[in-house]
Amino acid sequence: MSDTRKKRMSMLDSLAAAGKQGGAGSAMMATNRALRSARDAVDSHRVWELDPSQIEDTRTRDRLDPSDVHDLRDAIEANGQTVPILVRRDPEKDGRYLLVYGRRRLEAIRGSDKVTKVRALVASIDERDAVTAQISENMARRDLSFIEKALFARELVESGFGNQSQVAEVLTVTKSSISMALSVAELIGRDLATAIGAAHGIGRPRWEAMARAIEETGADREELAGLADDVHTRAQVAVVNGETPPEDVSVAAFEAVMGHLAPSPARAVAPKTKSAAKPRRQALVVDGRKAGTLKRTAKGLNMELDDPRFADWIESEAQTVFKELHARWKNRAED
Repeated sequence: MSDTRKKRMSMLDSLAAAGKQGGAGSAMMATNRALRSARDAVDSHRVWELDPSQIEDTRTRDRLDPSDVHDLRDAIEANGQTVPILVRRDPEKDGRYLLVYGRRRLEAIRGSDKVTKVRALVASIDERDAVTAQISENMARRDLSFIEKALFARELVESGFGNQSQVAEVLTVTKSSISMALSVAELIGRDLATAIGAAHGIGRPRWEAMARAIEETGADREELAGLADDVHTRAQVAVVNGETPPEDVSVAAFEAVMGHLAPSPARAVAPKTKSAAKPRRQALVVDGRKAGTLKRTAKGLNMELDDPRFADWIESEAQTVFKELHARWKNRAED
């Protein structure tokens, strides 16, 4: 094998260990058939320098926040792109390429004003092999959190890549763990998971606990996502104000959502007051017909109106109506 060929193979091998120290990634790559197949299929002539606009990313999404690449962009601008990405030729569009892996490097260069070309290896592989290589590369790097892997597995099944057994095989886990991951992903949902973030350090048991709590309480996932968004917003404001945000904002967002779902033990054993009683529902009737529902919970009062036009009017007049009702309540209390 020529020195050029050896360097090229060594470079592709290093993809699995990008950002890591030591030889663990290379050792895993040596035993990984999918990555070896991708390596063997690489165009043997050169590392290409491609315009980022030539590359499309149509892969199954595996990261919750692939846009978080500012540090990587700065490093590439300072030191150059040391590790190429892997692409394959688009079978339907001449001169176009489809990303196999290296999304963060590609996005970093797309967002750079200084680096205009992305260094890439070009492999002759089909779509299924490309997905398998993507999965294997992520497993080699071991940097996807539990919820990212769970959502990734769900999308693989839903996209028709394979059944649970086949997905378990390429993810190198048991079928039972895939089944549990799919259940968690279904109950959590992508929108809530995205609002929380990757939450590295939050493992399977705690995500399972959140999923169970959502199922048991019937919690509104959109409301929970709003809580998570608030944590991220406060962290951004803290940075702007020169304050120190949480070390991992996504973990803080997870804790905020979990705290909302599972009150602290002290709160759980506190004596129940009338306002903390079991949720009650009351039909709101106008002219003998149900027009809405009033729900009293431990945290307040929730009104649901059947006619959206009436709901719009209530929303626009909320402050006035609220003041009038409050005044009536005070007058009644004083009588």
